Amino acid sequence: MKKGYKLIYQRPKTLTDTRINYCPGCFHTTMHKLLMEVVDEMGIQEKTVGVCPVGCSVFAYNYMNVDMQEAAHGRAAAVATGIKRMLPDRYVFSYQGDGDLAAIGTAETLHACNRGENFTFIFINNGIYGMTGGQMAPTTLEGQKTTTSPYGRDVEKIGMPLKMAEIVSQFDRVAYVERVSCNTPANSRKAKKALRNALEYQGKKLGTTFIEVASNCPSGWKMTPEESLKWLEDKVFPYYPLKVFKKPDKKEV
Repeated sequence: MKKGYKLIYQRPKTLTDTRINYCPGCFHTTMHKLLMEVVDEMGIQEKTVGVCPVGCSVFAYNYMNVDMQEAAHGRAAAVATGIKRMLPDRYVFSYQGDGDLAAIGTAETLHACNRGENFTFIFINNGIYGMTGGQMAPTTLEGQKTTTSPYGRDVEKIGMPLKMAEIVSQFDRVAYVERVSCNTPANSRKAKKALRNALEYQGKKLGTTFIEVASNCPSGWKMTPEESLKWLEDKVFPYYPLKVFKKPDKKEV
């Protein structure tokens, strides 16, 4: 750094110095950055283990400079359960998309939450199968067009989009549930705070913590990044509101 200049920001050591391959405008990039900033600021890099299954998140181990474990499609919760039970002093998180967590992994997700497994879910909900061709997901909105619902999601035949944050918040052994986004700087700061809360509550052994991220998918939605942000505000947030659904009692924290 040149003499006379003040350092304002630098890449945390928990992020690798690697070019990211996500599509332009995708929230995965921002969420990776926020999560690894939290890990760095908490000083838990050597005690953190991430689990990433199939989907866009499958490459997260290239970017997060912590211990990472791959999992079969939908099985991240089962793998995270095993890691946390064998290494209870570690901070364990799963990083999953909607096709993984809310479709093929629904059973693993719900049963881990019901048991109160003491790890953190990070659920990127962009309402579509972003990696495999833009197919309809369990979280695709009513009327939303995808490659497998070219006329829009028909709820009479397919059912309503799943609200995972609302569902898991009903389990007694789930400690903390919040839905966030990073479509604006203010919401990004809230998302970072939620990630920190989740890991801190995990460190206090309070039970399952669950962060849902209402995300975009410009490529899958066939939109520009700017258009995808407007779609989030106009269509996604009314159905998937950003809020805290459950938090520990003050006496627990």
